[in-house]
Amino acid sequence: MGFIEMANYRFLFLIIYLLIFIFELWLKFLNLSHLKKHGGIVPPEFEGHVDSEILKKIRNYTIERSRLGFFESIFESGIFILFIFGGILDAYNSWIFSLDLPFVLSGVLFFLILSLASTFLSIPFSIFAAFRIENRYGFNTMTARLWLSDLVKSLVISIILTAAMTTTGFGIIALSPGWWWFWLWLFLLGFGIFMMYISPYAIEPLFHKFAPIQDEILEGKIRELMDKVRIRISKIRVVDASKRSRHTNAYFTGIGRVKRIVLFDTLINNMTHGEILAILAHEAGHWKKRHILKRIVLIELVSLVSLFIAFKILKGDILISLFGLESDSFFARMILLGFVGSLASFFFRPVSNHFSRRHELDADAFACAMLKQRKDLSDALVKLTKDNLSNLHPHPWYAFFYYSHPLILQRLKKIRKDF
Repeated sequence: MGFIEMANYRFLFLIIYLLIFIFELWLKFLNLSHLKKHGGIVPPEFEGHVDSEILKKIRNYTIERSRLGFFESIFESGIFILFIFGGILDAYNSWIFSLDLPFVLSGVLFFLILSLASTFLSIPFSIFAAFRIENRYGFNTMTARLWLSDLVKSLVISIILTAAMTTTGFGIIALSPGWWWFWLWLFLLGFGIFMMYISPYAIEPLFHKFAPIQDEILEGKIRELMDKVRIRISKIRVVDASKRSRHTNAYFTGIGRVKRIVLFDTLINNMTHGEILAILAHEAGHWKKRHILKRIVLIELVSLVSLFIAFKILKGDILISLFGLESDSFFARMILLGFVGSLASFFFRPVSNHFSRRHELDADAFACAMLKQRKDLSDALVKLTKDNLSNLHPHPWYAFFYYSHPLILQRLKKIRKDF
């Protein structure tokens, strides 16, 4: 392949990347323009729940978060372009190659440094989001000391997990050159399941305190609801989320038949018993409809196929030739393949979000069938939207592309249909 032809291919990949980037920026701009135009209108579904002051707060919060997202996207894309097309990857790869380390150790070092670099580059945006925007709108409750403590813990955990995964992964590749794609898939599958089990007990407690629920009446109602839908609950815990943020949430953890329910203390303080039960009924709907299992199966099938395709492509030097790297290495090929793969996966994002939105509506329908009155679920969603200052007026195209949940107005209309 000639030099001119390689340059043309590199330029083509750069153009595709820039077109995708510009399209995403355009969608964000479209969303903000739509919000500025309609953000002062109270939707019928929220009449009596929000006023002009709250709408103004929602609009300003969304605009500030979006503007930060604009700058972060531009910064990250600029760094990425320089890394892939500006010679940084080539120089970095050559430096790792010059160290003449064993294959596995080279791979661990290669990706560990990149992981740390990515984390440190994101720190300024994280600080601005937490201590400027979230502070201004009354969400952030973290001190600088707590934020720094969380950062250090996250870095240590990231280093340990990255080192463990890369050591094992590249060890598999070295030991089984012809079948590493399959054995690596099995390892990643097992590692993911292991993390689902271990994270609630070994990692999450490093950041939060989990305590038994103190409201015995609410606990009894939760267990009664879960018994009704035949979901076994081992524990119901309350997490001190208010130590870091006033945002509200609740979630299930666990694999198999036994689940663990975690409630944010902010949720308990802001919601009635009926509203909390409605949120948990929705989450139970995901489990009973096997949405999580279906998503895991789909992800694993895609991962298996992707690893096999990666195996075939990484055997050759086409990526090194296309991007004109001086030193050939398996790790540089992986980075370049990841870049090309990200361009292809961009077009599947709306499809994934479409099915996610359908699952959310199915879970809503399940919850409505289980609850004594649908109003509890409706009121809970209104409170969550209001308390978290969620955008009531997203542009339909932006929502189609980015939203994993249906528009809140659409959900409320369906829930209130048979009031």
